[in-house]
Amino acid sequence: MKTESKLEKLLSEGKFVVTSECGPAKGSNVDVIKRKAEILRDYVDAVNVTDCQTAVVRMSSIAACAVLENIGIEPIMQMTCRDRNRIAIQADIIGAYALGIRNILCLSGDHQKLGNHPTSKNVFDMDSVHLLQTVRKMRDENKVLSGDELDGEVKMFIGAAENPFGDPFNFRVVRLAKKINAGVDFIQTQCIYNIEKFEEWMEQVRERGLHKKVHILAGVTPLKSVAMAKYMRDKVAGMDIPDAIINRLSGVPKEKRAAEGIKICVETIEKMKKIEGVAGIHIMAIEWEEKVPEIIKMAHLRD
Repeated sequence: MKTESKLEKLLSEGKFVVTSECGPAKGSNVDVIKRKAEILRDYVDAVNVTDCQTAVVRMSSIAACAVLENIGIEPIMQMTCRDRNRIAIQADIIGAYALGIRNILCLSGDHQKLGNHPTSKNVFDMDSVHLLQTVRKMRDENKVLSGDELDGEVKMFIGAAENPFGDPFNFRVVRLAKKINAGVDFIQTQCIYNIEKFEEWMEQVRERGLHKKVHILAGVTPLKSVAMAKYMRDKVAGMDIPDAIINRLSGVPKEKRAAEGIKICVETIEKMKKIEGVAGIHIMAIEWEEKVPEIIKMAHLRD
């Protein structure tokens, strides 16, 4: 059985890492996740597997992560608090570890009203910070929340998401500190378009010395169109897309806007690489995985 997280090893060695993301199939077709992962295989250090993102029913993150692990691609299992109580959460973490999964990203989860079962009941027995504390207890104390001893270790490398752009802005670094105190090892941020505001957040992070306590991976998402940019700006909570970005996309012919979106993404990565405290890049190319190798090459992330 795999004994350690490759992602943890690379970050502890000070390597600038690259992660990306895959959404599983809306069914049992494992070829969907395999196809996406094979595109990324030679370019990224680990691949996030989403947990019924936007509250839409898909193959479970645990199962899809096991598929990736079996074909030699390191997965990061996303786990949300929306659909499970603390018994099921802990059981799934144990099961994931038994299947060779070594990385977990702890999330509260999108509300069910956004998905394809809007009248379903949510659980939210805990939030993302409580989930971080739970995984840390299982890893460091070898106990479940009740205090019962675990039969076998659960040495997960623990991650969480962070949005540097939400309001109130000055509270964002406080929330990061709270997650660090809860046990997070690495952070993947919301996708970044407002670089100046991200740099201001990172300055606050450095002032508190938090960049020395957690590995921060800066999130980027290439924009395919003006419509996508406007939708994300107007409909996605906590998203900050400056008018300059939208105007830039609008200023090129429609057939060239996807290429322009990739250029913007690459330019953002180049700037992120120079910011003290940024330990890597997380590329979220939503159902556009085939562009990730191009972005990585253009940004010289794999020279």
